[in-house]
Amino acid sequence: MTDIDGVQSSEYDVVVIGAGPVGENVVDRARAAGLSTAVIESELIGGECSYWACMPSKALLRPVVARADARRVAGLSGAVQGPLDVDAVLAHRDYETSNWKDDGQVGWLESIGADIYRGKGRLTGVRRVSVTDADGTERHLTARHAVAVCTGSRAVVPALPGIADVRPWTSREATSAKEVPGRLVVVGGGVVGVEMATVWQGLGAEVTMVIRGSQLLPKMEPFAGELVAEALTEAGARILTGVSTTAVSRAGHDGPVTVELDNGESLETDEILFATGRAPRTDDLGLDTVGLEPGSWLTVDDSCRVQGSDWLYAVGDVNHRALLTHQGKYQARIAGAAIAARAQKTPLLETDPWGAHAATADHAAVPQVVFTDPEAASVGLTLAEAEAAGHRVRAVDYDLASVAGSGLYANGYKGQARMVVDLDRQILLGVTFVGPGIGELLHSATVAVAGEVPIERLWHAVPAYPTISEIWLRLLETYRG
Repeated sequence: MTDIDGVQSSEYDVVVIGAGPVGENVVDRARAAGLSTAVIESELIGGECSYWACMPSKALLRPVVARADARRVAGLSGAVQGPLDVDAVLAHRDYETSNWKDDGQVGWLESIGADIYRGKGRLTGVRRVSVTDADGTERHLTARHAVAVCTGSRAVVPALPGIADVRPWTSREATSAKEVPGRLVVVGGGVVGVEMATVWQGLGAEVTMVIRGSQLLPKMEPFAGELVAEALTEAGARILTGVSTTAVSRAGHDGPVTVELDNGESLETDEILFATGRAPRTDDLGLDTVGLEPGSWLTVDDSCRVQGSDWLYAVGDVNHRALLTHQGKYQARIAGAAIAARAQKTPLLETDPWGAHAATADHAAVPQVVFTDPEAASVGLTLAEAEAAGHRVRAVDYDLASVAGSGLYANGYKGQARMVVDLDRQILLGVTFVGPGIGELLHSATVAVAGEVPIERLWHAVPAYPTISEIWLRLLETYRG
């Protein structure tokens, strides 16, 4: 460490801006390769997923979905008809977020030899980063080999009349709320919208969803949104499609919120959640100092190196390839390996698809589970995406309720499965499952898609009887005719 003009300056092999799951994984791979590494974080070590997204949302969803499953089991349904213990649910949510304390994750980073800098990180030039902490103290860091931007994304709130006074919920408030609102309006029908509608409806709120499009989960196969909408409606939620919010207002400081819609209807609610998209956290990152546009998504190659640069990497949400924690961590493993190889002057010989330095799954095999009731899970391309990409394909559908394991899992089981077959290569381009308990089934589909397993070889992967996994046999039988 040196002191230049009163400002502390340090040099590392790799500097990582952002210590969420993505940044942590870049640090881990860099340290495993023997590279000195600094990581900068302005909030909690562990990032959005640990405290305001994946972990709290799934902790809230689990009791809601478990109760729904139990109500469909003979001999058990009568014992689980009452309300959930809200205090216990929220307390467990707090436990899963470590009560919004990051001591454990700090300890892990320290244990692998990473230096942690608390404060705001900004690029100040090629391989240069400044860190400004809460009291205004500034430090300068220089990277010998790479700077990795892992700052993630933030929720977008539309600039509607009255929005500032309403203090709307975003995903952060929806996953960390301390009490159940009597009424909740959810604007948006994507993953955050449907999961949070499921949570708060299940915990006792009166939920209304306002959807600009025609269906929920528009990025998945159409039947996914249809089945989730049907279940939410049966649970008591109201879903308005094809309408947009035009204005909002709140009576007093804590009074009810009035929501104006473009169909002329007005809704009154206690809280309103906007789940209407994400934007990159690159506004005040100093991108202009290296010739990039502030506030922009960063375009990268398959090793996650920013196009036009030989030192700057953008990993996770900021590159807009796949805004999912597990996919960002996958990118981090790829980027970390590429950074290490380049630092060691080793040629990147594995940049071909599915190579060690190519995040190919971002294009061909992105898995996702939506933890609603029923669950919706997909990997790879939908039928529409495959056709738009010019593939000659066939969609094979099967009713999940017709599988023996589904009937044993729940009375009145409802579900659907689809595999999208590339007719020229005889491999799967995509798979979608919708139904109770199918989240853990998805990885089998991910292996089939990522591994480009031939259809004829899948015929020899025998599913155990009587499990829901027998859906694979039924899909293959339908395809063979």
